[in-house]
Amino acid sequence: MIEHVSLRCRDPGASSKFYQRALAPLGYQMDKEYDDAFGFIQGGRHDFWVTAGTVGTPSHLAFHADDEAAVDTFYRAALDAGGKDNGAPGPRKNYGYAAFVLDPDGHNIEAVVWDEELKAKPKAKRTRRRKRRL
Repeated sequence: MIEHVSLRCRDPGASSKFYQRALAPLGYQMDKEYDDAFGFIQGGRHDFWVTAGTVGTPSHLAFHADDEAAVDTFYRAALDAGGKDNGAPGPRKNYGYAAFVLDPDGHNIEAVVWDEELKAKPKAKRTRRRKRRL
């Protein structure tokens, strides 16, 4: 298990605002701050950090989503927070349901729920309404 990942950013203020909004739909909250570094918690672990530093080649990070609705909400929140579209929400062949955005430093940030998880979830039952006879 990875303890945590730290991503470098040019502007900690802008990145802090972006990630707080973009990751909220996935259950993350920023709750630690040390100078120009800030940590996010989800499920009791601080597994994601953003730190001021030199940004070289952009990275790719994928965050797990519980369902398609969380992926959709992540995507809208990330765009509203200043992210750039890098792949609208939708099914990806032999992969899952995912969305991609570029953060303020050009890092490719993804939210995904895997095909295996989608197949394992029970489908919501549809009920048919009977037409009333007059």
